[in-house]
Amino acid sequence: MVVGIIGAAGYGGAELVRLLSAHRKVSALSLGTVSLEGERIESHYPNFQGIVSASLVKPEEVLASSDLVFGALPHAVGEAYAKLSHEKGISYIDLSADFRFDEDEETYKAWYGKPFTHPELRKRSVYGLPELNRERIKSLASSGPLIIACPGCYPTGASLGIFPALAKGLAAGTIIVNSVTGITGGGREPQRAFHFPECSDSVSPYKVGAHRHGPEINRNIQEMAARSGLTAPGLIFTPHLAPMNRGILSTIYIPLGGQKKIEDIQDLYTAFYKDEHFVRVLPQGVYASTGRVRHSNFCDISVHLDQKGDTLIIASAIDNMVKGASGQAVQNMNIICGFDEKEGLTMTPSLF
Repeated sequence: MVVGIIGAAGYGGAELVRLLSAHRKVSALSLGTVSLEGERIESHYPNFQGIVSASLVKPEEVLASSDLVFGALPHAVGEAYAKLSHEKGISYIDLSADFRFDEDEETYKAWYGKPFTHPELRKRSVYGLPELNRERIKSLASSGPLIIACPGCYPTGASLGIFPALAKGLAAGTIIVNSVTGITGGGREPQRAFHFPECSDSVSPYKVGAHRHGPEINRNIQEMAARSGLTAPGLIFTPHLAPMNRGILSTIYIPLGGQKKIEDIQDLYTAFYKDEHFVRVLPQGVYASTGRVRHSNFCDISVHLDQKGDTLIIASAIDNMVKGASGQAVQNMNIICGFDEKEGLTMTPSLF
């Protein structure tokens, strides 16, 4: 199949190029841009020399030539291309937040500042966290092209760490999530906060109590709690910026309402994810680490208890550019196209 990427020159788009160039079901890539038409992808990313050689073209050309399209665009930009894809009868996989809140326009507008431009598209969109919505994705795909809303990077790692405890009714109070991210999460366009002198040798919180991904994590908590017939606990989410390129480590605190045994919770998490290739529940004594998932689509989870045994502490690690963005997008493509879910994503994590 021919796969299109609109926004191919950004970090998310370039990561899609890297992954899809090794995908055995992809015969060609059509690479689109909204501002760099005529330039070559390998001139922006010399790592593609000898592997991918392509000119960046208008989004309309990508839509005309592709069997499926990825949108790696800023928020509130891609809805028009999702609509054109829908009209052409091909699926659109969106890396932005434009479709993450289903039909909840009020929440989207509150956090992203704009209303939906094509609200009718939400009837064919689905939140693309496979470990939560795989069967719904498959069901919608069986009835025609759809729009996949790829989750945010923080919500991916945090939600995967929380889900088993919620599903088994262990959470007895407000969940606290402290997450540390690498600077690629800010995108390729220069920003002062990600300037080397500003962030080197320093870890700092940012957007405390006001990060856009908080409502998305909360939405996932509510969804999983509802599936289990439980009342959703509250959430406190604090992101931090660390001087590293890739990765997110989330440390999650879940009050249990009583003492538990670590062996029981370890077994619960292992059983919950036993059929999920991309979620690895680590043995006791091994801590989740961003270094051990680098360049991969894995989410590593380690399970811990505080000294009193009444607070569950989960460490969840992902590569923010792969499982937190482009890799998860490819995983969704594999699901809706009926491919092996691991296709194009079998790389071993790079430790260094």
